Amino acid sequence: MTTTTRTLVDIMPLYEFRCAECGGIFDRLMSVNDPAPVCASCGSERVNRLVSLIGGLVGSGSASGGSSRPTGGGCGCGGSCACGH
Repeated sequence: MTTTTRTLVDIMPLYEFRCAECGGIFDRLMSVNDPAPVCASCGSERVNRLVSLIGGLVGSGSASGGSSRPTGGGCGCGGSCACGH
């Protein structure tokens, strides 16, 4: 049996971006060290990485019995993704 050791270089997370020019949303599978991509719709370099819904849910469980609904993140929408809702 072979054991494979993975490093951060091997892991390619999926990032979601919003263009500051046209408002387009797109995602990219890329390394943590890769530069920000250009907008898939208009080619602008003015893109902002969004908080993913998974990222917004990590550690958001309520031990006190309160709501377990997400309160922010990649257009759930709790307001932290800059979608304007």
